[in-house]
Amino acid sequence: MRRLALALPLIACYFAGADIVLFDAATADRAALSAQDGATYVLTNGLLTVTTKPSEKYPGFCLAGKWDLSGCNRIEVEFVNGGIWGLYTLRLLNKGGDPGIGKGSKVFKLPIKNERHAVVGADFPPDLPGLDAIAQRLQPLRTWALPYAAWAPYSENMSRKAPPGGFGQIDWRTVKQVAIYINQPKLSHVWSVKRIVALDGKGVAARPIPSWAKMKEDEFFPFIDRYGQFKHRDWPDKVHSDADFARQREKEEKDLAAHPGPKGWDKWGGWADGPQLPKTGGFSTTKWKGKWWIVDPDGHLWWSHGPVRVTPSSAMTPLATPAGDRAGWFAELPARNDPVFGAFYETRDALLWPYYGKRGISSVYDFSAANIRRKYGEKWFETWSDLAHRRLRSWCCNTIANSSDKRICLMDRTPYTDRFEVHARPIAGHKGGWWEFCDPFDPSFRAEARRMTEVYRAELADPWCFGFFVDNEHHWGQPHSLGLSTLKSPADQPCKAVFRDRMKAKYGDVAKLNAKWGTAYADWDGFMSDTKGPDPLGGARTDLEDFSSEIAENYYRIIREELKRANPGKLYLGCRWAGGAPAFTVKADQLQRLPQGDERLQAAGGR
Repeated sequence: MRRLALALPLIACYFAGADIVLFDAATADRAALSAQDGATYVLTNGLLTVTTKPSEKYPGFCLAGKWDLSGCNRIEVEFVNGGIWGLYTLRLLNKGGDPGIGKGSKVFKLPIKNERHAVVGADFPPDLPGLDAIAQRLQPLRTWALPYAAWAPYSENMSRKAPPGGFGQIDWRTVKQVAIYINQPKLSHVWSVKRIVALDGKGVAARPIPSWAKMKEDEFFPFIDRYGQFKHRDWPDKVHSDADFARQREKEEKDLAAHPGPKGWDKWGGWADGPQLPKTGGFSTTKWKGKWWIVDPDGHLWWSHGPVRVTPSSAMTPLATPAGDRAGWFAELPARNDPVFGAFYETRDALLWPYYGKRGISSVYDFSAANIRRKYGEKWFETWSDLAHRRLRSWCCNTIANSSDKRICLMDRTPYTDRFEVHARPIAGHKGGWWEFCDPFDPSFRAEARRMTEVYRAELADPWCFGFFVDNEHHWGQPHSLGLSTLKSPADQPCKAVFRDRMKAKYGDVAKLNAKWGTAYADWDGFMSDTKGPDPLGGARTDLEDFSSEIAENYYRIIREELKRANPGKLYLGCRWAGGAPAFTVKADQLQRLPQGDERLQAAGGR
């Protein structure tokens, strides 16, 4: 298999044989290059150096040409100083200028792992005649949720859903455009490309394809067995019959007996052999030897470590979605009136169930809970819950993290964190994420936050609950996005009225705001009636960013105030972020917690 030589002088020898050079920065035709989605580039010193700024699009560059790649089975890109980003996308097109990923296109991920100089690439997808028909029936699944991932390494297309033109529709004989870009970058990046080469198929070993990946549609379906498992392959501990559950239960009990958990912990999972600090009766924070720590109710230093989703209902499988019926997927489902297994059409995770409803999913089957019933018998929930606590301690975990079954949390055997969500009046112009972002200036926001503290009163009063997160993976967008969403909302949006007041106080006359923003509002009523916002943002960006920060600060402040009203001693852990946390939200969060002196934890995503 071809590898990047460690010595840089040898890199020129790396691309060998009958490979096809699509791009060489040392000899490139400048007329064939173009920027994509706001990126800029320079071609100098044998490198194409690209600058990309934060964007909700796909900034990078495109290369026009005409190549016959039908004899190739891999494409590779030589990056210089690319490791600061970590993941690029490469797109091949039959028709130059078409930005889509459907018919006539292939899209590949190019991961870089901290190398300043690296050759990375992707294999071309194999010829699988049943792929398109199967993939269309699997929409809109993401393949990380399905063993269908035998195809996933070949194309970004397959990591989401089948595009309208299908997966196998590119004509490798007439590739007319190559593009490399970053997918919606949050930060500015500067990166360089030296060469792009398609490797001759004779020189690269073909990736082995499992037999089931070559199936046609009628062979592949149904592909889920009675236990909710992928039917067409095997693996260690796969369940083939109910008898396998008894063997697994015996194996599990032996392992728990042999590994009861770490010594030197108190009942909370705190450092019993460490320093003895004052006992407060609850969880608190302190600085010990220059570092901030959580302290458990017995006065021992405590470090939270544990999984989310401690629940028997971790595999609620939709049986139908707005995209279509999935009945043909399952080899065997119990009758709904089955006296034992019919019940698992109704068991579900209460916290996550609204996410299903929001997406129009009303019918599910809970394979995980059904299998627990098969494994432990009639008192399956009691047995499984007891084992969950034992298993966590055996795994050196002292925390049940959020989105877990509250019945298990309230057994008072393992410390836990919980979360609730505030669903008040949304900012109408805000789009994206699991839920719309709520308007913290609307009275319904505080009212709903207060109501939720009553719903979770038992957890707030429970000493085993060390703290609360509020809300889940908001779509914060760019630093200006909440401010822009406010502008795009109707005139009766409370946060928009606040924004107007802030701008009136700053500029006085709307004409001065127009001069700064490049807008043409006739008066402040025109500001309120506009639902498009300035385009481009221009001079408005700073004001939009400032108001986004004010929205975030009020969001965190009100939630913190309501949690502290309900229980002053309970730790407030902020909200759960998806991926990286935008800097302005971290600052807004810390502003509400650092001055208080009781919760100086670093803002974190709380996974």
